[in-house]
Amino acid sequence: MKQNFTVRQGALDGVEAFLSVAQHRSFRRAAAELGVTPSAISQAVRALEARVGAVLFLRTTRSVSLTEAGERFFARARPAFEELVAASGAARDLGQRPAGLLRLTVPRSVVPILLEPLVASFCQAFPEIEVELAASEELVDLAAGGFDAGIRMGQFISPDMIAVRLTKPLPFLIVGSPAYLERRGRPRRPDDLREHACLRLRRSNGALAPWSLNDGGRSIELAVAGPFIANDFPTMLGAAVEGVGLAQVPGPLATDAVRTGKLVAVLEKFAPMTPGVFLYYPSHRQIMPKLRAFIDHVKGRSRAAR
Repeated sequence: MKQNFTVRQGALDGVEAFLSVAQHRSFRRAAAELGVTPSAISQAVRALEARVGAVLFLRTTRSVSLTEAGERFFARARPAFEELVAASGAARDLGQRPAGLLRLTVPRSVVPILLEPLVASFCQAFPEIEVELAASEELVDLAAGGFDAGIRMGQFISPDMIAVRLTKPLPFLIVGSPAYLERRGRPRRPDDLREHACLRLRRSNGALAPWSLNDGGRSIELAVAGPFIANDFPTMLGAAVEGVGLAQVPGPLATDAVRTGKLVAVLEKFAPMTPGVFLYYPSHRQIMPKLRAFIDHVKGRSRAAR
C-alpha cells in the first residue's frame, strides 16, 4: 500500500543544534562545533522546544542537562539524524563518482549485436556500477519507468531527447532461408514480394509495420502479407531461419545467419538505410556520473572500432 510521506516545514530545524548540545552538555561547545554563536544555538533550541511543545534542557549557570522529554527526544532523534547524514553522504557519493544502478531500456534486437560486448567491457571498467537491461520493444517513458537512458533506432527517438550515436547508419535487409527460396523462388523486384510469405512486425502501438525499400533513391513502403507476425526482430529472424517466410530485419542482426548459410539476403540493392542505433536520455536531466561513464565508454569503443 502506498503511503503518503510529508514533513512539516521546519520540522528538522534546530535538531542538529539540540543533538550537539545534548552530546556536549554545553551550549558554548556546541556553538564551537557547529561554527556559530552560543546565542544562535540557544535560539535554535528554544524554537525547537516551542515546536515540540516541551522543555528539552534544564539550564543553570553551571550546567546543562536533559529533561525527561529531552532524553526521549534525544534517544529517537540521534539515530534518525545519523541516518539522514548517511543518506546525504550516499547520495552525494553517487553524484561525484561512477557508482550505483544504471537502468537502460533497450529493444531485444540490440542486445546480441551491440550491448553484450559493450556491457561486458563496461562492467569490467566500472565494477561499482550495476547495469540493468530491460529488453522491450515498447517506447517507454524513461522517467515514469525509472530508467537512466534508453537505446533505440534513431527514427523512433523523440526530438526533445539528447541522442548519442552507437552505430553507423544500418541497412534493413530482406532475408530468407535457402529452403524457402528454393520452394518459392527468389524475388527480383519489390513487386515480387506480393507473391511471397512476408513475416511482419507489430509495433508497440498495435500497428503492423510496412516494409520499407529504396528504389534508386525513392522510398517505397509496401503493405506485405504473410503467415506470421511478431513484435520483435529476433523472433522474426528465427522464423525466417525455419523457412516460414521472408523477413526484413536490421542488417547486423542477420550477419551471422547469412555468413553461415542459414539465410540468404535478397533484393539487396533495394535495402533502405536507417539512421542507426542511438543512446538517448532527457535533455533536462542532470547527467549522473554513472551515465556519463557509460556515454564516455560508448564513445571510446566507437572511436576504437573506426
